[in-house]
Amino acid sequence: MINIGKIIKDELDRQGHSVGWLAKELECNRSTVYRYVARNSIDTAILAEISIILKKDFFKIISEEINI
Repeated sequence: MINIGKIIKDELDRQGHSVGWLAKELECNRSTVYRYVARNSIDTAILAEISIILKKDFFKIISEEINI
């Protein structure tokens, strides 16, 4: 199974953004974002916000991993 937290963290690093930057964009604290990137799963509403902020379709990444 895909680890969405790691994928988000990798994308943050790739774009040169910090967890603090994402926290500011999400209007939450850094510890909340650290919890997001440490987890294997994430709430879809939060993932949608992160996708918009990072301009990256994380839902597409997840769906590509599903082999039906």
